[in-house]
Order: sequence, then structure tokens, then C-alpha cells
Amino acid sequence: MEKPDTSLHFRTAWRALGRLRIDPDNTDEVFTIIKALSGKSGERHYRKFKKTELGQRVLSEKRDLLETLMNRDYLSSLPEESLGHQYFLFTEREEISAEGLVDASESVERVDVGENRRRFFSRLRDSHDLQHVATGWGRDLLGEGSVLTYGISQHWHHGIALIVGMAYWTGGPEMRGMIKKAWRRGKQSQSLDFADWEALLPLPLSEARDQLGLGEPPVYVPMWSAGTPAAAAAA
Repeated sequence: MEKPDTSLHFRTAWRALGRLRIDPDNTDEVFTIIKALSGKSGERHYRKFKKTELGQRVLSEKRDLLETLMNRDYLSSLPEESLGHQYFLFTEREEISAEGLVDASESVERVDVGENRRRFFSRLRDSHDLQHVATGWGRDLLGEGSVLTYGISQHWHHGIALIVGMAYWTGGPEMRGMIKKAWRRGKQSQSLDFADWEALLPLPLSEARDQLGLGEPPVYVPMWSAGTPAAAAAA
């Protein structure tokens, strides 16, 4: 097992941020920024997780959230109002899959950090679209900025903060307003990084939101980046 690189690579992150600004849908650049500016934040986050009751269960049971989310027969069999079924419909509607984030993350060179750390960091990655469904924020620019802001309001990460900062200063008043609301919502709710997704999937979405302290989903007009199918359809 290699020792994780805890140094901050600002030049790499800055260049990736420039490319991300040109193409906001380039998920590869997001993972490049996160890796370049992870520093010690990832290790601190992992240590907090493994001290929790859920963390101990996830690691001891060797849970694989990706395997659950790839089981589309299971997800589609859940009650229609459940988080799991709504996640299934979300991926169908958005034409995405749980494997898509894996492909993007693997575009960035990774080191062997050990089985438990790898399981935790994979869980964070694989739960991203579940967080969209649970919070009610979509995959548009406003929704993505809100989900990322929610996360760093609870668990700070230099790389994600850099992405949110770019969105705040270049996204206009709608983006700035959404980011402020997402920050406040994150401070008032539970950590989605430490959510027991396997237990929440069969529950009605409203009940899952109640358990996470999320409250009612936001109502907003999505803002799509130019060139996306959704933007073309709205034109």
C-alpha cells in the first residue's frame, strides 16, 4: 500500500478548473481537481467515518454501494415512491448509470490506499447521484453547485470549494442565491456522506428526507450548460 499524497497541487487544479469552466459537464476535470487538492481532508473524513456505528458496519460487512446501485432489477422492484425506485427513474430519465462516475474517477491516476479507505472513498463517489435524488437538486448547473456546496458545508475540501467558488463568482445571481441556500441547508441537515443508503433505499422518499433532516425539496428553474440535450430541448 502506497502512502497517500497529502500535498496540494495548485497548478494542476487551476488548469483543470480552466478546462472545467469551458466544459462544465467534463466530470474528469472534477476528479482531477479533487485529487489535486485533497491534502489531508480525505484522511480526516475517513477517520471520522470509521468511528461511527455505520462506518464500522460498512467496513466490517464489506458493503459495496455500487453493486447495489447497479442492480436495476432490485431498484425497479421497490415501491414507486421509494428513494431506490426514484433513483432508478432518475438514472433512466438522465440516461446515466452508477458505473458512469466510476469511469470518470478512473481517468485520474490513483494509489493503493488500502481496502477500507478505498471502500469509503468509492462509497462517497457512488452516492453522488443518490444525493441529487434525496435533496431534490437536479444535475443542471444550479443543482450540481448546490449538491457540492451542501457537502463542503459539512466536510471541507479545498478542491470542491474551488469548484463551488468558481460557480459562485461566474454563475450569476441565481447561482449565488442557490449556493447560499445550499450552505444553510447543509448546516441544518445530516451528513449525506455518512448516510445508511442501503437502509434508506426501500423507504418512501419523503421518509428518507425526514430521516436525513433535509426538509422539503427546493423549487427552482434548472440552468443547463450550453450544448447539453436539456438545454437544446429548452431552447
